[in-house]
Amino acid sequence: MKVLFVAGDPKPERWTVPIKELLPEAEVHVWDPDGPAIDADYAIVWQPPAKLFEREKKLKAVFNLGAGIDGLLKVPNLPEDLTVVRLEDAGMSVQMAEYVLHQLLEASRGMETYREQQRQGIWKIHRPIKRSEWPVGVMGLGHIGKRVARTLADLDYRVNGWARSEHDLDGVRTYAGADELGEFLKSTRVLVNTLPLTDETRDIIDYELLSQLQPGAVLINVGRGEHLVEDDLLKVLDEGKLVRASLDVFRKEPLPEGHPFWQRNEITITPHISARTLRDATLEQITGKIRDHARGLTITGIVDTSRGY
Repeated sequence: MKVLFVAGDPKPERWTVPIKELLPEAEVHVWDPDGPAIDADYAIVWQPPAKLFEREKKLKAVFNLGAGIDGLLKVPNLPEDLTVVRLEDAGMSVQMAEYVLHQLLEASRGMETYREQQRQGIWKIHRPIKRSEWPVGVMGLGHIGKRVARTLADLDYRVNGWARSEHDLDGVRTYAGADELGEFLKSTRVLVNTLPLTDETRDIIDYELLSQLQPGAVLINVGRGEHLVEDDLLKVLDEGKLVRASLDVFRKEPLPEGHPFWQRNEITITPHISARTLRDATLEQITGKIRDHARGLTITGIVDTSRGY
């Protein structure tokens, strides 16, 4: 069995050494853009070059080093019949739930107010929040979205969930499809985006969508930067239809110097850190799936490339 690591890491040994330890029966190679084909059986990739699929014609499956596969699906010559496997959780869902909870508490508990009072030496207690006044809507009910929704519901926030297809989740009212999106938005004050990036979801967070949220609305975007129409966000902030936005993903990363988001007090910016890939958990999952696939066993996380997730 030959495994090819294609991720552009300047220190690939951080990955290849543990891969060899976890898959001692495999030959592990690092991608060389100028080298010959090695006739790899499996590739572990992150945003691979098109040249990979021109050269390696015997791949049985490709394993993505992340849950989001939009970078892989952009490769123009990705073989239609190639098995594509995304990363499932590997420690990311709990990180995402923590991040979303932190941003929600910043807004609902008014923590900036208390920080400002500290700066001014003011001791003043504000009334406790009513969670019924802070209904949360989670767009995207994959593994990460479900973890986020359950975490917030366990803290007694009223949580709604929306996805393209129907889901059943304890403690969460769910909506499905375009016909139920409007009702979902009208029931939401804090909108959390965890959607995958597809042709259908690109630019989904636009002026029309944001305008349907409840008064005093908040946006938390941990999906993809391309989900958000940036000018429309600024417009709804200017009009007061949205009071706060917490953004961890952007159309261009790093966010360019001089971008208008930097100057907006209503916007919290973090540099794509809501859920980081945990190397050990990731490689244990991927190498386990490679071994099972090689043995002809069923594996999970296979992507429907026609749908984009």
